[in-house]
Amino acid sequence: METIVFLDHGTIPAHISLPRPDFCHQWHQYATTTPSQVIERLQQATIAITNKVVLDGQVLAQLPHLKFIAIAATGTNNVDLDYCRTHNIKVANIRGYATRSVPEHVIAMIFALKRNLAGYQQDISNGEWQRQQQFCFFTHPITDVAGSTLGIMGNGSLGQAVATLARAIGVEVLFAEHAGASQCRDGYHPFEQVLREADIISLHCPLTATTTNMIAAPQLALMKSNAIIINTSRGGLINEQALVDALLAHQIAAAGIDVFTEEPAPATNPLIAHSHLPNLILTPHVAWGSDSAIQSLVNQLIDNINSFHLGTHKNQL
Repeated sequence: METIVFLDHGTIPAHISLPRPDFCHQWHQYATTTPSQVIERLQQATIAITNKVVLDGQVLAQLPHLKFIAIAATGTNNVDLDYCRTHNIKVANIRGYATRSVPEHVIAMIFALKRNLAGYQQDISNGEWQRQQQFCFFTHPITDVAGSTLGIMGNGSLGQAVATLARAIGVEVLFAEHAGASQCRDGYHPFEQVLREADIISLHCPLTATTTNMIAAPQLALMKSNAIIINTSRGGLINEQALVDALLAHQIAAAGIDVFTEEPAPATNPLIAHSHLPNLILTPHVAWGSDSAIQSLVNQLIDNINSFHLGTHKNQL
């Protein structure tokens, strides 16, 4: 009998139906799990489910019964895949479940930032309309989305889905080649060229050693002063302090951020500390989280576990 432990079940909203695997098993779930609790909770586990709880080599070496890790997300940077390959621990992730939810979140942020909705909401709350004494007022620039150029970093399913929605509303799309690449693949444009030409940048890359701080002060300096940047991928792709500095200096126009280097983000995080800025929209890593997307995720999660039990290896890495 398999022993299945879900380490951070609290990442799934209570109203979402989570099915159970088809085979005989014991199921244990915890809303949250701290690093100090991981080994104890997985000591008898043969199957571990984690969304964001870190399973590194040091932890995995102390889990003698573990055979399979089901990641309840697409990103895999919280699991030591090299250790798992070396020690025959199978790993599977979730794929293609949020190709509506994330792109819609990106497009919503684009409209909100290009039309300065948050800034105008703040001004109304602060009594600016009464002070202006006109039927309308213009304290923030309002720019059209149609006719803009969107630079996308990452050409996977999410990047492609964002491109499809963007083109439907009259936006030109440029896919960026990897930073530092000596030549461009067909359909791609040089990384720095995209930074210079785009009115909007949207990030859809995995977080790796080469993509960490992919957008920092030098890259922000290349962007247009009226450009906006959106990150719904991984927080470490952007240097958060450099982004805040660029916003404060009006080096770029605005930013929409759904992901952070540490989650939950502490009050000392530069973005949280400047969350009052009218040209900064922050959301708590929920771009993926429409009800339909989460239901698709949990269904696929259980399919992955059933597949492992049957030996068919669905979505294994």
